[in-house]
Amino acid sequence: MNILVTAGATREPIDPVRYLTNRSSGKMGYALAKAGTTLGHRITLISGPTSLDIPPNIDFIPVETAQEMLEAVKANIGGQDAAIFSAAVADYRPSSLSDKKIKKTADSLTLELVKNPDILGSARLQFKYDGILVGFAAETENLEINAREKLCRKACDLIVANDISQKGIGFDSDHNEVLLVYPERTRLLPVDSKERLAHTIIEAVHELRTGTG
Repeated sequence: MNILVTAGATREPIDPVRYLTNRSSGKMGYALAKAGTTLGHRITLISGPTSLDIPPNIDFIPVETAQEMLEAVKANIGGQDAAIFSAAVADYRPSSLSDKKIKKTADSLTLELVKNPDILGSARLQFKYDGILVGFAAETENLEINAREKLCRKACDLIVANDISQKGIGFDSDHNEVLLVYPERTRLLPVDSKERLAHTIIEAVHELRTGTG
């Protein structure tokens, strides 16, 4: 299969030295890319900034902002058998970018934010993508309910959901526990390394593509 994977966090600049971001390390997305090549698939990895080594034998596209990731996905999603959106894209960005460093003068600072583009939500409606579509859901409550709502709203074939309120897994960790939420069923993947979870997720995507799952 040809598989597109998005990974990492985006950075939304405020001024030349500051930006908005989140705690995503990119480890899950990079593990998915590595597992995909190990299992014989061709991987295109679109990644926000991380400190991780780029997996070998992939097509790597570095981006920084949500808008850049949107454009990279738009340019590369055509012809992909599956697209796995594991990146933690910033929901909002500053409405304006200062071309000079903002000085610490006042006791408070108000920053106006505007909504970023919905990359996963654009796949079906805007990009007319008809392959296997996989999204990720990081939740702090009502994990399965929120994941299933996202599955329907974004027209996904599968949502990989994890509870980020649990200590020792998820963000910054080498381990995770996830729910695979399908339209008609849910499958729990217990705590394991992100590398082994990635293999299971890629195999699940292959099953969806071939109709064997």
